[in-house]
Amino acid sequence: MSEQHTYRVIVRGTWDGLTDESRARLLAGAADHGMTSMRFTEEGSLSYEAAPLKHFSMRFVVVSDARDGEEMAAAIAEDRAESALRGLGHGFRDLRSTVTDLDTMKVNRKSASRR
Repeated sequence: MSEQHTYRVIVRGTWDGLTDESRARLLAGAADHGMTSMRFTEEGSLSYEAAPLKHFSMRFVVVSDARDGEEMAAAIAEDRAESALRGLGHGFRDLRSTVTDLDTMKVNRKSASRR
């Protein structure tokens, strides 16, 4: 059995070819998708600003084989983002990802003398 790592992935993109109905739904839901809604989840957390309605980000938690690395975690998250956005009927383009491997991340702790 291979070792599993947990990754936090931020997928960013640009809205593209939004229909009037899709744009109206995004604008109506913008208050629920701002800074306070940003969470890393398996299904993804969508955030964007209403003005201008141009860019978005989605945050994912991906668990996959450590040997597949960050590239696979990014591909999995981007696939989840594409599926979710298509399911909602929103057009998008230019997906790109930032990946953090939580199992190899170094945590800097303050020493007792610096507290």
